[in-house]
Amino acid sequence: MKASRLLHLLLLLQVRQRVTTTELAERLEVSRRTILRDVEALSTAGVPVYAERGRAGGIVLLSDARLNASHLDPTELEALSLTGLDAAQLDALGLSSAHQAAARKIAARAAANPGAREPARLADLVHVESTAWFADPGAGADVADLAWALRSGHRLRIEYRRSAEAKPSSLDVDPYGIVAKSGRWYLVADADGEGRLFALERLTDYAMLETPARLRDGETLRTAWTALKERTEGSGRVRVTVRLRASRLDLARRILGSRLETVEPSEAEGQDGWCTAVLLYPDLESVRQLLQFGDHLEVLSPAGARDVIHRLAEDLALRHAPIRPGNT
Repeated sequence: MKASRLLHLLLLLQVRQRVTTTELAERLEVSRRTILRDVEALSTAGVPVYAERGRAGGIVLLSDARLNASHLDPTELEALSLTGLDAAQLDALGLSSAHQAAARKIAARAAANPGAREPARLADLVHVESTAWFADPGAGADVADLAWALRSGHRLRIEYRRSAEAKPSSLDVDPYGIVAKSGRWYLVADADGEGRLFALERLTDYAMLETPARLRDGETLRTAWTALKERTEGSGRVRVTVRLRASRLDLARRILGSRLETVEPSEAEGQDGWCTAVLLYPDLESVRQLLQFGDHLEVLSPAGARDVIHRLAEDLALRHAPIRPGNT
C-alpha cells in the first residue's frame, strides 16, 4: 500500500512540480504528517523531492527530474484496452481504480515538457457516455464476477428468464464473452451450437461447469457479436409504409434506428409538413412500437399492419374511456 501511495505522490508531483501538503494529504487520504514522512523517505532514496516552507511552499519535485513512471501493470493495461466503456461500466467490471491509476501515469508522461505550449488533449475535449438515457441499472448477474469467471474457458449453466416468461429456466451454454451495448450488458454464447444473446438483467444465476466450452471453429467474441448484431438489426421481413409528421422525423430516427429504411416527402400531401417513410419489422405485431408516435403517424400499408394498429387503438380507447360519476 505504501509503495502505491509513493508512486501516486510522485505522479502528482511530476504533473504539477509543486503541490501543497494539505492537498496531497486529501488526494491520498492520509495525514499531512504521513505525507512529510513519505517525502523524507523518497528524498533518502535519492528522489529529488523536498518540502518547501512558507505561504507559497509545499512539496516540490525538481523541474529537471523526469521519472519513468509510465509503466502500466497488467490490470491497468486491461482497463485501458477496454475502449468505449464509461466510468460506471468500468466500475461494474471492478476496473475503475486501475483505469484511474493508468490515467495518472499517462498524465505524468504527458507532462514531460510542462513549459511547451501544446494543443488541448482529445481526452479533455471528448467524453464517452455509454449509458442509455433514463437507464435503470436493474438486477441480474454481477458483471465483474461473470467476466472473471469466463476466464476459465468452461461451459456455463445459466438460469435465464426469457422476455415472455415469468420464471427462469436452466440452460447450458458455451460462452464467448460479454458485451456492453447502449447501457445494457449481454452474454454472448452458443446454445446447442447456435449464437445467442442473453441480457444480464434477466440472467438470475450461473455456475461454471467442469467441461471446457465447445466454441465454433474460428469464432471469437467479436465475430459472434457481429453476426448476432446483424441478425438482430437486419431482421426486417415486413415493409411498413407510414405517413409521418416531418416535425417528428428526428425523433423517429432516434427511436427507430436502422428500422427506418427510406424517407420521402409525401406526394399526396404536398408541402404540408408530412413525409412518407418505409419501416422494416420482423413481423406485423412489432408495429405496436409505432403507437408511441400517437397522432403524428398513420400506417398506410400493408393492411395487416394497419389492422394491428386499429385493434390496439380500439383497445386503448376502451380502456381509457372517460370516468363518469358513479363509475370506478
